[in-house]
Amino acid sequence: MNPHFLQSAAWQSFQEALGRKVYRQKGIDWEFMAILEPGTRLSPSRLYCPYGPTVSSIKGLKSALKALTKLATSLGVKFVRIEPLGVKFNAKDFRLKRVNYSQPAHTWQIDLNRSSDEIISQMKQNNRNIYRNYRKKGLSYRSSNNPNDCKYLIKLLHGVAAHNNITIHSDKYLQTQADVLLPINSAKLHFISLESKVIAAALTYEDEKTCYYAHAGASHEYRKLSASTALLAEIIINAKKDGKLICDLYGITTSQNKNHRWAGFTRFKKSFGGYEVDLSETYDLPINKPVYKLYQTAKFLRYKIVKLKQRIK
Repeated sequence: MNPHFLQSAAWQSFQEALGRKVYRQKGIDWEFMAILEPGTRLSPSRLYCPYGPTVSSIKGLKSALKALTKLATSLGVKFVRIEPLGVKFNAKDFRLKRVNYSQPAHTWQIDLNRSSDEIISQMKQNNRNIYRNYRKKGLSYRSSNNPNDCKYLIKLLHGVAAHNNITIHSDKYLQTQADVLLPINSAKLHFISLESKVIAAALTYEDEKTCYYAHAGASHEYRKLSASTALLAEIIINAKKDGKLICDLYGITTSQNKNHRWAGFTRFKKSFGGYEVDLSETYDLPINKPVYKLYQTAKFLRYKIVKLKQRIK
């Protein structure tokens, strides 16, 4: 079995640093790391397995769900949210309810088990030119394992959020990732600077075989310098130099709708070469069925109210 980074011991350490209770179990053909998420005003308590459980057979999936049900019942949570990896399955056979994603169901990966020249040759010509010439514009690349450097990424992400009117993770969430993951070499910070000013930054998750492109931001003011393109190209090539076998660019959309909110960064990621990988849809396993049904009904009504308010405006 090959668990995703979000099922790793490093991710468990990060979740525990946030004050969350984490449970890990394993058996024949299955294993999982589940996070206890207490109930809120809008949602009942649940266990959440990000990109898990990891299984190698249908029998293993059945056993993992049985173990999760037993654990959830002992904790008094109302449902379990899962994203199983390892086998194809029919959700109806396990009475799973498909829900809007918690993690992307599809990702884009680049095979690093080739020469750097071959990897670069699969990038679009514009990307290749940017990578080969960005230093001539006065730009420079560096990486860091110093948690204090996360402030540059956080600042850029705030700029991205303001410009695009989107919500991002809290400063505490990002800084805690840096504080926990960087010292144990389970993450790395990457920067493109113009003279001494950081204009693009990214944080990657790192395990033995894979580099995950997790968080990234760039200055809108210097967008014509294509710092984001230079940065991702450097991340890919440096992952190769570090002995990684795969660079996972994380989430993409498979929608053909050009107006899809992920359409832009999906095109961006695909421009570096690579291939699509299907992961898992997100599913709920109800434990307390009456409470779960009330939760789903309330969630649907909130959605309808929001849509109605938008129409009135």
